Amino acid sequence: MTDKPNKTPTATVTGEQPTAARAVTSPFDSPTQQLPVVDLAKPRPDDVPRTDDELGLDPDVPSIGQLESDEPAYSYASIPPAANSPGEPSKAALRRKAENQRGTLDLGLFLLRLMVGATFVYHGLQKLTGWFHGAGLDGTRDMMAEGGWDHSIIATILLFIGEIGGGALLILGLATPLAAGAVLAVILDAWAWKQGILPGLQYKSSVPTGVELETILAGAAAVVILTGPGRWSLDRGRAWSTRPSYGSFAALLAAIAAAAGTYWYLHGGNPLTGVGPFD
Repeated sequence: MTDKPNKTPTATVTGEQPTAARAVTSPFDSPTQQLPVVDLAKPRPDDVPRTDDELGLDPDVPSIGQLESDEPAYSYASIPPAANSPGEPSKAALRRKAENQRGTLDLGLFLLRLMVGATFVYHGLQKLTGWFHGAGLDGTRDMMAEGGWDHSIIATILLFIGEIGGGALLILGLATPLAAGAVLAVILDAWAWKQGILPGLQYKSSVPTGVELETILAGAAAVVILTGPGRWSLDRGRAWSTRPSYGSFAALLAAIAAAAGTYWYLHGGNPLTGVGPFD
């Protein structure tokens, strides 16, 4: 017969342990043994810690339950902006309202387009139809040939397109950067042609070769390109109508380059002849 193993005495119902048995302090020390039953009717000893300070816990350190919580940690960056009072407009709405309050700007741009475009249409009809005591088609072609333009027919066609077509589109406010660029190129070539007839700067309008009117029209066309046609135009839905940017500046440079290239190819020579160091 084999000896039966000695049984370890277990705790009694009242929680008392035999003197020979080792006291179990936690289930991790002896997980196979039964924990003593605590009698809740007995008073608690005074040395049992009850607060975080007595336990030596740091109140700023989150507990395991807080770390395992599904709720996101509080972040100061996630604080939403204070809501506006009922009936109070937002800052974005106030900014849009300020942008919409353009005053008489659109009316002024419309009058500028009307005057500049009508002036070009008037001169174009003089050259094309002979209205308003104009030279007509044949007279314009002969005038271009006598003025030193090598390809007088091409020069005359471009002149009609720029003055009549560009002027009409400018009045309507349609394709405004291109329309204003066309009339600007035409008037710059006219400025260079009249300026090169006589040596020296020919600005006075009292002389036949004066370029005072051409200078004003060129400046007005450049202004329309850089400011846009405004909301009183067929381009009112386009970005360049009220908020022109780099594209309008590029259209201005393209018009100047087109005028210089056309003058050099169709007339020949420097378009700045007679101006300052180009005398």
